[in-house]
Amino acid sequence: MEVRDLKPALIWQCFDEITKVPRPSCHEEQIREYLLEFARRHGIESKTDAVGNVVLKKKATAGHENAPVVVLQSHMDMVAEKNGDVEHDFLKDPIHTYVDGEWVKAKGTTLGADNGIGMAAALAVMADNSLEHGPVEALFTVNEEIGLEGAQNLGEGMIEGKILVNLDSEDDGEIFVGCAGGIDTTAVFTYNRSFAPENFSYFKVKVNGLLGGHSGGDIHLGRANANKLVARFIWNCSQKWDIEVSSISGGNLRNAIPREAEAVFGICSDHSEDVKKYMDAYAEAIRNEYKGVEPSMNLCIEPVERPEYCIDSNTSLALVKALYSAPHGVYSMSRDLENLVETSTNLAAVKMEGDNKIKITTSQRSSVESRKNDMAGQVEAHFQLAGAEVTHSDGYPGWAPDMNSPIMHISAEAYEELFGQKPAIKAIHAGLECGLFLSKNPDLDMVSIGPTMTGVHSPDEKLLIPTVEKFWKHLVLMLEKVARS
Repeated sequence: MEVRDLKPALIWQCFDEITKVPRPSCHEEQIREYLLEFARRHGIESKTDAVGNVVLKKKATAGHENAPVVVLQSHMDMVAEKNGDVEHDFLKDPIHTYVDGEWVKAKGTTLGADNGIGMAAALAVMADNSLEHGPVEALFTVNEEIGLEGAQNLGEGMIEGKILVNLDSEDDGEIFVGCAGGIDTTAVFTYNRSFAPENFSYFKVKVNGLLGGHSGGDIHLGRANANKLVARFIWNCSQKWDIEVSSISGGNLRNAIPREAEAVFGICSDHSEDVKKYMDAYAEAIRNEYKGVEPSMNLCIEPVERPEYCIDSNTSLALVKALYSAPHGVYSMSRDLENLVETSTNLAAVKMEGDNKIKITTSQRSSVESRKNDMAGQVEAHFQLAGAEVTHSDGYPGWAPDMNSPIMHISAEAYEELFGQKPAIKAIHAGLECGLFLSKNPDLDMVSIGPTMTGVHSPDEKLLIPTVEKFWKHLVLMLEKVARS
């Protein structure tokens, strides 16, 4: 069965069309044109703002013209992650989807259900003239995955609604009424190049096969960080032998736990067999540490040709120490909501840039603004001690729960009416755009809903098919209840 043949037909057909349009962050031109063409095709009013956000506007069904305007909000971009052995150009190629039992998956890449299924739901509402609703606006934002840039720069007057339903959550049966704020911290090491010693043997150490995942939604699961594992191995080697580091890289996106990392380093040729034996012992220890957590973990070492240059010894030692000791993971848990991470940090990516720079990207999240800034400050101080230059992004605010929210109560009533059980009212440690919308319009009443998906921000991303129908029915009934109110 193909994805477009699933039921409910309209939402799956919209999702199938979306997966065929390239839309990595910062490259939303094609998906924006698709949305505008969709509006033209269905006779729907549309507009864009200076940063490329799109709004579609649909009039109320007869008798509900005076109902509150509801904004259905999702983001256009997707995380562009793939397995190392997969050939895929996210700027040109469609996502290759397939049905596997009750799940929709992609072949070796992220699926883009985050937030493609939210986009599909909004478009299905726009296209389905059998629904009962008041005035509806569908807001599609750009560059959510790299810092919520579309929400931060939303054009004046783009939306009129005072009720906003964010369609970017990932758990059926849960209604989200709060989220963490976030900030990125970047450290840059500047180094001198030195000629690689001729009396050394050179190796590439690699870590891959990790689960990775979302640095907000999955950070509490204790998954391994590929950058940390490579740095730990090299640091341990440096305590036994003289080494020279030629290159190091790992991870990709600020909001993804790194799944793969590698480094090229040299060791005196007299110890080349010793380092191979040590990798066997190291790999066994790490597999034991992550037993039951990382079933597909792979750690290996292989000989390589002598590189022309290495990183100067002082910088490489400071770099390895900094990566090995850098904070990563959960820092504190919420005192208000059970099992909610309050504050965390993600050692996201290590990249060589040009001939003398190494850039380290990290991200911090917290539902408490002062804790968010404190965590960013700790990361800054850590890398400054190692000699790096450190900068921060502007960050974005969290969204504090409002337990008296009318749309929250409508959403909960609709879910219980449809499925005979009360949904969980929760906050999420991941960042949603709602905090930024609220900072611009304090009168907004908001919830966030979505179907079940797992493995987001990684090639393991998958979407649970039965929950998409529940998501659709829930959204339709919410719109009816708002119209009738």
